[in-house]
Amino acid sequence: MKVIQHSVETLTSALVSGRQDLAKLYSKYTKEERRLLEYGFHQGSPGSLFQPITVHSDSDWIPAHPEEPQDFESFYRDPYRKTPNASQNTIYIQTIGSFGETGVQTDEYVEWLREYCQAFFYGLSVKLLPVVSVAETRCSFRVNSNSHNLQILTGDLLQFLGNRKPKDAFCIVGITMIDLYPKDSWNFVFGQASLSMGMGVFSFARYDDNFYTRNYAGRLKKQLRLKQGDYSVFEGYYTPPITSTLLLRSCKTMTHEIGHMFGIKHCQWLNCVMQGSNHLEESDRRPLDFCPICLRKLQVSISFNIAERYKALLHWMEQDPSPAARPGGASACQSAPLFPKPTEAFHTSKLWLCRCLDILEKR
Repeated sequence: MKVIQHSVETLTSALVSGRQDLAKLYSKYTKEERRLLEYGFHQGSPGSLFQPITVHSDSDWIPAHPEEPQDFESFYRDPYRKTPNASQNTIYIQTIGSFGETGVQTDEYVEWLREYCQAFFYGLSVKLLPVVSVAETRCSFRVNSNSHNLQILTGDLLQFLGNRKPKDAFCIVGITMIDLYPKDSWNFVFGQASLSMGMGVFSFARYDDNFYTRNYAGRLKKQLRLKQGDYSVFEGYYTPPITSTLLLRSCKTMTHEIGHMFGIKHCQWLNCVMQGSNHLEESDRRPLDFCPICLRKLQVSISFNIAERYKALLHWMEQDPSPAARPGGASACQSAPLFPKPTEAFHTSKLWLCRCLDILEKR
């Protein structure tokens, strides 16, 4: 195991920048906000809010995918990054295929994701598009030769999303419980995005704890001779049960991928939700929120109040609001009985948010 520990000077430069205009912009944060952000300089020390990155093996993302680290200055100067504006300030979520055995619970789960994203990207509107079946996407599909589960082609899904992207969309993201592949030579992919087009699609199928076991219910019991265009194979196809761990992993993946839509690259500074991950174990090691450097990147893009954003996230973890209190939610939820939101897996993040708010609200 290797610990990546940057010096205070390196982290200061990555967060504040040596450019006078960006340093002046940083000085506009309140004293409390700067104190919170600068906790990252003392990574891993007792009581620190932020931890250094640990690389457990050569199969982890950083050794497997060498990238140039993106500090705040290089992010800010990137001429290709996208920023929400008055006419394009909505994040759209497109559900593809079934999400659970019960229709009402499916609606609840996707609504929880929508609410979480609206708190995470505080200040933007997050809306759900009507659910579509796999057949409606007209995508290609196959059976994975190793895991023997159904997979759908990401390129076809991105093309489908592009045709459905509303004019006021900052970005559109497709989510599915069916496994994905980007091309025939690849075994699978968690997701794929077109950042220039503001589109992405990702799957939660492999977040089922049993996915890599021989007892996984999504394994096809017999060899099927698939016929492209015959989508009946997806009718009644297995989807993982909605658990607290699945909800946590789903929230983490969605916010990571949408973070890329803002031009935020994989984080190599501190333990952060924007770290890359090659496998589920590495993804589970990532925290649920940003490190200070990536937080500043998002904050300059949306101009939210940091404390208000943390309060919104904490409220999501603590509350399960009634359907009448949900703006922009799916109409199917309005008259449906609520399933309890399973937030047990969010306990560590909840305590972390409380500590952050203690610092931000200390006078």
